[in-house]
Amino acid sequence: MTRICGDASDFAASALHGYCLAHHDIVRPVRGGVVRRTQSDNGKVALVVGGGSGHYPAFVGYVGKGFAEASVAGDIFASPSTQAIINVARAANRGGGVILGYGNYAGDVLNFGIAAERLRDEGIDVRVLATTDDVASADDSNRAMRRGIAGDLTIFKIAGGAAEAGLPIDDVDRIGRHANDWTRTFGVAFGGCTIPGEKDKLFTVPKGRMALGLGLHGEPGIDEQDIPDVQHLAKLLFERVMNEAPAGAPAKVAVLLNGLGSTKYEELFVLWEALGVLFVDAGLTVVAPLVGEYATSLEMAGCSLTLTWLDDELEQFWRAEVHTPALNRARVDGEALLALPAEESSVFSFEKASSVDGEAGGRCVAGALLKLSHALAKAEAELGRIDAQAGDGDHGQGMARGSAAAERMALLAAKAGAGAMSVLGAAADAWADRAGGTSGALWGEGLRAFSTALSDDVKPTAEQLVRGARLAMDRIMALGGAKPGDKTLIDALAPFVEAFDHGVKSGRPVVDAWRMGAEASEKAADGTRDLTPRLGRARNHAQRSIGLPDAGALSLALAARVVGEFISNKTDY
Repeated sequence: MTRICGDASDFAASALHGYCLAHHDIVRPVRGGVVRRTQSDNGKVALVVGGGSGHYPAFVGYVGKGFAEASVAGDIFASPSTQAIINVARAANRGGGVILGYGNYAGDVLNFGIAAERLRDEGIDVRVLATTDDVASADDSNRAMRRGIAGDLTIFKIAGGAAEAGLPIDDVDRIGRHANDWTRTFGVAFGGCTIPGEKDKLFTVPKGRMALGLGLHGEPGIDEQDIPDVQHLAKLLFERVMNEAPAGAPAKVAVLLNGLGSTKYEELFVLWEALGVLFVDAGLTVVAPLVGEYATSLEMAGCSLTLTWLDDELEQFWRAEVHTPALNRARVDGEALLALPAEESSVFSFEKASSVDGEAGGRCVAGALLKLSHALAKAEAELGRIDAQAGDGDHGQGMARGSAAAERMALLAAKAGAGAMSVLGAAADAWADRAGGTSGALWGEGLRAFSTALSDDVKPTAEQLVRGARLAMDRIMALGGAKPGDKTLIDALAPFVEAFDHGVKSGRPVVDAWRMGAEASEKAADGTRDLTPRLGRARNHAQRSIGLPDAGALSLALAARVVGEFISNKTDY
């Protein structure tokens, strides 16, 4: 958070100024915060939300049609001053009264409370709405002591929707309190956050561990445990919230899966996939869920799960249209999709072999890919580490994914009685489809070219294997444009093909000829450490790669060795 900081003492003010410049069509600045740029109707209730900065999009991101009328912004993790609250509330007041919404923290309670008293002395009807959704901050018997965290989003959205609909302040106040009473949040942190201008985090979490029950102001949580897999993390969050479900609550819920600042959206989507099953199993209907960053804590790593149980009245305002920088959507109809329809088991086709020998050839190819898949899975981390020195570090992962997909498809095809050509062809397409990227495409096309030299009627012969290897090399070179010396997989593939070809033509058994090719390939792959990359991303980091072998060449050599070992155990080779 301190990488782009400017004057740390002015960080919050500078961020607010920049926000107003970026969203000048929706908000305008006033001393202490922002108000809607477009004027609301006279007599409308004004929902004014706020708290400390460092939580964007809470709270200024909530200002707009269907949500808040204005927002007050304090310094980082600090309550706004009484005067700032008064000033923003005055600017927001449209004659229908003001509701001040904030999280239940001591500084906010004090300053918003004093501001409410002074505004009432001016003749403005002011109500206060302190959110108390954090189940980790107090037990159920002391719910009034709980903090307000990500539940601010659902509670204020519902209250803001009621205000936008033109309801009088008594009703908006009642609906907001009702939403708060039926909202629960629980969160976890994988790492702490840093105040702008400071060097150290407010708290740290040991590697591989997570803090339970975090707060939004850098509070470290109430407990700690190892980070579980995604299914168990989903279950932990779900159960902690569901265990606090309001008595007699309906089966419809608004749900927010919230990122705390540095948890990637893709990670949240993976977690949402796991959570969907739990909602279905619990018989809950999810209405207009939100997955993303809505209440953060600077760059804190972590996430939280919020549920707001919905009766008909609350549901109406949760679904209502809203247009703000943080949330912009038309009215939402229908329920959430929590599971996608099952995909077809396979999009790849293969032909059944016409002979017993053909089926044996298919099983042989599948067996070789099985061994290769296991070997590449073991080598994944090392291949990724080497690739990261001058590339993007994804080579090991791509090879592991691609070979695993090829293995599954090959076993499926072999079980169906396909021959060698069909098994390898289907496996090649599966490899390319799952691995993705340049490497996936080259391996997929190379293996498919190899398959065209084989037959579905007989087991692969020595001549077919040699021709297949050469076709694979030619196809990869034609697609990628690489040649020996460019520090790519071709530097390991070309020596393999030439040595294997020479061995077969010299009358050696396939096992011996293949071993000769594999040894030549391994030697050449090791020799790539002295080469300078000329293609791909690695060429931009050429000096960094000097002294390290090419990851693609290493994986090719590994494949040659593993398949050779498989062949050596076949009595008919």
